[in-house]
Amino acid sequence: MRRALFLDRDGVINVDGHYIHRPEEFHFVDGIFELCRAAADKDYLLIVVTNQSGIARGMYSEADFLKLTDWMRARFREEGVLISEVYFCPYHPKDGIGAYRQDSYDRKPHPGMILKAKDEFDIDLSRSIIIGDKDSDMEAGRRAQVGKLCLLAGEYPYQTAEDVTVLDSLQAGVSILLGGV
Repeated sequence: MRRALFLDRDGVINVDGHYIHRPEEFHFVDGIFELCRAAADKDYLLIVVTNQSGIARGMYSEADFLKLTDWMRARFREEGVLISEVYFCPYHPKDGIGAYRQDSYDRKPHPGMILKAKDEFDIDLSRSIIIGDKDSDMEAGRRAQVGKLCLLAGEYPYQTAEDVTVLDSLQAGVSILLGGV
């Protein structure tokens, strides 16, 4: 079984500008490529798990999201990093429009996206890491029994918990990777 580094997108990979859906709005967080290269060097799969309620709210389409995702993955490849997969949840239980208004098991804090990746890539979750910027990311990791939960402190308030390592930068995440799980 393989291990994975699960990454939230908005707030971890890119600066969270709220409902980002075009490349010109997308600004990479300092240290993301170094973090991902360190993870790849340690044989972690890189997997993105991201809620995308902007789709549910009608602010942009799934096609817009996929186009931006292709652009993002190409930028990672230019940096020598392969993202194995990007899982996204386009639903929201309250603010979704039409078919997008639903409480999906894929929407964090539910663990659906992580569990899909586990099954598709034969991942040992107990030896894996998740880095997110919200309590909902940590809860999804906890429910999926991801071995190491890391919260990148930033824009959102969070609750401290014994099982969560708070990172003040992605460089701190590199240190964790080099120290192992």
